[in-house]
Amino acid sequence: MNVRLTTYEESLDAIRSVRDTVFGQEQKVPRESDWDGTDPYCIHVVATDADGNPIGTGRLQPDGRIGRLAVVKPWRCQGVGAGMLAALVDSARRRGLERVYLHAQLDAVPFYEKRGFEKDGTAFTEAGILHINMTM
Repeated sequence: MNVRLTTYEESLDAIRSVRDTVFGQEQKVPRESDWDGTDPYCIHVVATDADGNPIGTGRLQPDGRIGRLAVVKPWRCQGVGAGMLAALVDSARRRGLERVYLHAQLDAVPFYEKRGFEKDGTAFTEAGILHINMTM
């Protein structure tokens, strides 16, 4: 597995492949909710397998919000998400951001807590899925 920071323009096909599979097909997130127009302004991370196939992606917005963290099903629970999250947090710190935050799907809260994020507020619905704000 390889995890690297990238730009939207450089890795659009890989980003689209993972997000359309995870958010579009699996979670039925409306396309306009996922593709919100902010991607060109974000730092992205892409994970690939040994053959260079995209297996995960995520993004860091300029204000410190991490989002769109997704791993294709066969690669879940193998450290892909943790590696991508660490790369995004490190990138935020190198940019001088003192705080990063995200909207975690409720079933992913333990994943983020294990990596130093804390719940901040109450649950809310985003794209038809229950989430909670978390900060680090």
